[in-house]
Amino acid sequence: MGLGGSFCHCDFGSSFRPLGKRRQIIHSLDKLWHIKDAPMKVFNDPIHGHIEMHPLLVHIIDTPQFQRLRYIKQLGGAYLVFPGASHTRFEHSLGVGYLAGKLVQVLKERQPELLITRQDILCVQIAGLCHDLGHGPFSHLYDGIFLPKVRPEKEWRHEEASVQMFDHLVRENKLEVVMQDHGLTLPDDVEFIKDLIDPKLPSKGRPEEKSFLYEIVANKRNGIDVDKWDYFARDCYHLGIKNSFDYQRILRFSRVCDVEGKKSICIREKEVWNMYDMFHTRSGLHRRAYQHKVVKIINTMIADALVKAHPYIKIKGSGGKMLPLSKAIDDMEAYTNLTDHVFLQILYSYSDELAGAREILQNIICRRLYKCVGEIRPTTHVDVSQDKLKELAENVASSKPSDEDVVLTSEDFVVNVISLDYSMKDKDPINNVHFYRKNDPTKAIKFSRHEVSKMLPEKFEEQLIFVYYKGRDKPRDKRLEEPLEERRLEECLEERRLEERRLEERHLEERRLEERRLEERRLEAAKQYFKEWRKTQP
Repeated sequence: MGLGGSFCHCDFGSSFRPLGKRRQIIHSLDKLWHIKDAPMKVFNDPIHGHIEMHPLLVHIIDTPQFQRLRYIKQLGGAYLVFPGASHTRFEHSLGVGYLAGKLVQVLKERQPELLITRQDILCVQIAGLCHDLGHGPFSHLYDGIFLPKVRPEKEWRHEEASVQMFDHLVRENKLEVVMQDHGLTLPDDVEFIKDLIDPKLPSKGRPEEKSFLYEIVANKRNGIDVDKWDYFARDCYHLGIKNSFDYQRILRFSRVCDVEGKKSICIREKEVWNMYDMFHTRSGLHRRAYQHKVVKIINTMIADALVKAHPYIKIKGSGGKMLPLSKAIDDMEAYTNLTDHVFLQILYSYSDELAGAREILQNIICRRLYKCVGEIRPTTHVDVSQDKLKELAENVASSKPSDEDVVLTSEDFVVNVISLDYSMKDKDPINNVHFYRKNDPTKAIKFSRHEVSKMLPEKFEEQLIFVYYKGRDKPRDKRLEEPLEERRLEECLEERRLEERRLEERHLEERRLEERRLEERRLEAAKQYFKEWRKTQP
């Protein structure tokens, strides 16, 4: 079937006569493009089952820049608390790419008047697939804890790095020709994909009548996007937490309506409770897993180890340059080589420069964690900048009880401030969601909280402040760290020194006990410091 004169023989027009000649042509081209496509590749996913990936997406997946995501934990150090949470950004990205294509395909079939093209679908799928390319080691730990400590002047978000890494991926693997072979227009569609990954207004990739496409992968308007749908289901599955949110219903009841002069995705009005359930699921995951107090302190300890190690661990970048951990974000070739492997690189190192970082990671493995000495719920909003956290630690350290003889400093304390919300800070997220009614599906409407229920929460955000005591370094006398049996075996044949050795062992054991008691006193003192500081809080 050739293009020349072939449209008069294709039975595409009978179903779409009301759409006009231009729409018939677009629809016909779309059908023809599908005919010449290579077979889809099937991935067996534990969350979505057998999912099909377009050949262009497979080309992207089979690159070093994308395969890197196999070695970055989705939930950072949470797998050291939740044994099943060892899944990675790789499978999450596959899931988001799949769901992005599914949602846009549903909208195309439900509303052909939207003129969604094959190019649009491919671009949205690629954006979903590549939206997390910019994550560093242990995901949010790298950009949320580590970088602010070592490069506080650097304003950097992983979404920006995802855009840079996507450019690097396309360029390094020479995918421009492959993209064009599959119907994409360059450079316009590449810019569109980058806008979908990190939306900025005004967008240039597509006209106003297709503004709804920017709400599929990273929805800045109300936070309802396929990224959340996948990580809710996937994280709950691996954490062993029940997931009550059903994204399938949102797929079934989504359509595009006019909202304030723009095209926007709206939800059937009867699904308003399902939407609240979605935001409640997010809040629950943060409370029970992402912001779990032990998860937070393990992530803090990993970040502390990276801070100590970052001047000494070098990553090879472009032109053979060797960059420290904190500078890899400035060079995508170096960043491609930076993954969670740095944890094991430090843990199994022998160099003296990494001794401090290595000891922290050994403490994590042996469960010698920083100890939580208390928590409070502040009545006013607390800033979570590094300067503020340092100030809070200094305030705790200065709250020494008058009858306490143990002196602690701000270096002995770690303060974590966690925020729990429905994704829109202290705002009701449904205020930014538009709905439609069954009897008038073209008109977008909004609900006030009172129209929904009187049982909704009054506040949609709360904060918790956790205070931890780090514990002091191990005693400098290396003999205190040596196993008793090893020393006894070394000298068991020296009869004349046996009694002397036993006496020395008793002395060493007494010193161990003394150190243990002293550390227990420090921990109790830290709790008293916290109680004294708490009295000063509103």
